[in-house]
Amino acid sequence: MITIIRQLTLPVAFIFLYGSGFVFTAFGLQDSSAMAFLSLRFFIAFFILLLIAHFLKVNWPKSLKDGFHIAIAGTLTVGVFSIGVFLSLDFGISASLSALIIALQPILVTFLASYFLGEKLNKKIVLGLIIGIIGVAFVVSSKTSSNSSELLGILFSVIALLGLSFGNIYQKKYCSQMNLYSGGAIQTLSSTILALPLLLFYEDVYINFTNDFIISLLYISIAVSIGALSILYIMIRNGDVSKVSSIFYLVPVSAAIVGYFILDSAFDINIMIGITFVLVSIVLINKK
Repeated sequence: MITIIRQLTLPVAFIFLYGSGFVFTAFGLQDSSAMAFLSLRFFIAFFILLLIAHFLKVNWPKSLKDGFHIAIAGTLTVGVFSIGVFLSLDFGISASLSALIIALQPILVTFLASYFLGEKLNKKIVLGLIIGIIGVAFVVSSKTSSNSSELLGILFSVIALLGLSFGNIYQKKYCSQMNLYSGGAIQTLSSTILALPLLLFYEDVYINFTNDFIISLLYISIAVSIGALSILYIMIRNGDVSKVSSIFYLVPVSAAIVGYFILDSAFDINIMIGITFVLVSIVLINKK
C-alpha cells in the first residue's frame, strides 16, 4: 500500500498543478495582456531557479552542446507550449477546451515515442488511449461555449500541443540527466527570449496589479513553471515517455474541478463519467 501511495504521489501532484494552471492563467488574463503575463512568469521562474542553482551549487551542463539541447527542449516544452496556451485563452478559447486539445498529447506522444525512441506500442495501450480521449470529451462536453469556435484560439492550442509533445520526446532523448534547477533556469531563460518579440510587437501591453493577478502570477510562476515541470521531468526520466503522457488525460479533469472552485464553473454528471473513463484508460496504458 505504501509503495502504491509513493508511486501515485508525483502523478497526482503533477495533475493538480498542471490542470489548475489553465484556470489560474485564465484568471490572471483578466488583468493583463497575454505576453506581459507570460514574460513576467518566465522571468520570475528563471530568477528563482537561478538563485536555487547558485546556493545549492548544482552542476551546470558540461558542454555547450548539452546546454543547447536543454534550451531546445525547454523552448518547446515550456516556451511554445505556454505561448500557445496563453494566446488561445486570450483569443477567447475556454480553459477547458484548451485543456482538451492538450489532452490529445498522449496519442501524439505515444506514436512519436514509438518512432523516435523505439518504445513499444500494443493493443492495450491503443485501447487505453481511445478510452481516455472519450473520457476527456465527457469532461469538457458541458464546459465549451459558443466562443470556443474561434479558429485562431484553436490553432494556438494545437501549436501548444505540438510544442509540448515534441518537447517531451526531445527531453527524454537528449536531456534526461539534466539538473532540474540549472536546467530549469536555462529552459525558462530560453522561453523568455522566445516570448520577448511577441511582447514587443504583438500586443498592447497592460498589467493591472490586482490581488487576483498577483496570486495568479505567483502560482503560475512557482507552482506550475517550477513545481509541475520539475515533476514532469522526473517522471520522464524514470519511465517511458508514452506512459508518462497518459496522465495528461487527467489535466482537463483537474482543470474542470479547480475551475469549479475558482471560477464557479459547472460540475455535472458528464465530468464524473469522464473521470471514470480516464482512470480506466490510465490503468490500461500503465498496467504491466
